[in-house]
Amino acid sequence: QVQLVESGGGLVQPGGSLRLSCVASGTTFSIYTMGWYRQAPGKQRELVATSTSGGTTNYSDSVKGRFAISKDNAKNAVYLQMNSLKPEDTAVYYCKAVTIATYWGQGTQVTVSS
Repeated sequence: QVQLVESGGGLVQPGGSLRLSCVASGTTFSIYTMGWYRQAPGKQRELVATSTSGGTTNYSDSVKGRFAISKDNAKNAVYLQMNSLKPEDTAVYYCKAVTIATYWGQGTQVTVSS
């Protein structure tokens, strides 16, 4: 079992930055991919960025060049640095961890608005 706790969401103006954090606990040694997804009202949950245990990263086209995913293996944490935020980035952001099962955090709201 893996438990995920996200933090760092909030309200930010367009063009601003936020940093999301996700800390994993439990059987963290079995995690081989962690990532961030988001779900806007009325839309399906979509991939934002992922990072494998080998260090391979993947980003959605909509966030490339603006967002950066990073990990701190010693803290079992994954981060999402979000820069140049746009109103269309408004969503609930979820942390995901993949072992032989898939685990989700509770989500953190990000609102980009002036």
